[in-house]
Amino acid sequence: MKGIKIGDKISKLPIIQGGMGVGISMNRLAGNVSKEGGIGIISTADIGYKEEDFNKNPLKANLRAIGKEIKKAREIAGEDKILGVNIMVALKNYAEIVKECTKQKIDLIISGAGIPKDLPEYVKGTKTKIAPIVSSLRCCKLIVNHWMKKYDYIPDMIVIEGPEAGGHLGFKNEELTEENKPKLEDITKEVVNYINSIEKETGKDIPVISAGGIWNGEDIKRFLNLGASGVQMGTRFVATEECDASEEFKKAYIKAKKEDVRIIKSPVGMPGRAIYNNFIKSNESTKNKIDKCYGCIKTCNVVDAPYCITKALINGAKGNIDEALIFCGSNVDKVKEIVSVKELMNELTAQLV
Repeated sequence: MKGIKIGDKISKLPIIQGGMGVGISMNRLAGNVSKEGGIGIISTADIGYKEEDFNKNPLKANLRAIGKEIKKAREIAGEDKILGVNIMVALKNYAEIVKECTKQKIDLIISGAGIPKDLPEYVKGTKTKIAPIVSSLRCCKLIVNHWMKKYDYIPDMIVIEGPEAGGHLGFKNEELTEENKPKLEDITKEVVNYINSIEKETGKDIPVISAGGIWNGEDIKRFLNLGASGVQMGTRFVATEECDASEEFKKAYIKAKKEDVRIIKSPVGMPGRAIYNNFIKSNESTKNKIDKCYGCIKTCNVVDAPYCITKALINGAKGNIDEALIFCGSNVDKVKEIVSVKELMNELTAQLV
């Protein structure tokens, strides 16, 4: 069983823990996943929400928190382990966030929720490796060709997020219906074939990572057999002792049934998968007054948004579930208990043998 090579480091296991914000995958979760042989990912989305000045100056608070979280995660994982961050292209201060992460010498940046056209420019002269998130072969080709033509840069890794993933999705609403939904297996095969041709052309190894709806070792093996170098998993890592989310957030996962999971329209205009709770129901017909804008997402129109997504996600991280937006993957109904990261990684590893 091979791990995933990032720069001069290689993980023990072919498992990446997906970046989940706000406050769900921070230093404890990411650090422990890396410690146990995977690749832990810190979400930078409003990462500074616990800082005292977050309400007054969210950007300053977020930039400061990046350094704190990366340092703590490194202390848990060890310097020889791979540690990464997830940075949404849709963030208003995307460039500043990327540059701060490179300043903190993060090993890997995974970037989606938009097309990271200029990401190579921001990591120039650093050792930080970069991986775009794609949802189709077309999207993959667009990014690879653009990076090679404009920056002479070949992606260090490709992450494919399929339609079963949690949170914001890179698909149109009509593509998320059962009859039109593309299969992650098909997208993986197409992207792997294309990336193989790029590897032959350039001589560079480019791991392809499959994500969205992956639950157990059997799923992991299936995608490895399709040519992927590894998988990214989010939902299963929420139900761990080390996950940075509140206990109430984790319990919402445990209580969730299949019928509770729906595709919703996020306040920032993107489709997303979430637990359809009373908060979401109430905001479908009534607009909450937004008295504070945190300047998080470019596509958010404060005047028309039904509620503040930053506030709703922070509520979930803190445990105020009745006022929370709870993003999740399609398999959340399978979550039955909270285990340690070590136990989960051991379970997945045993299934891979």
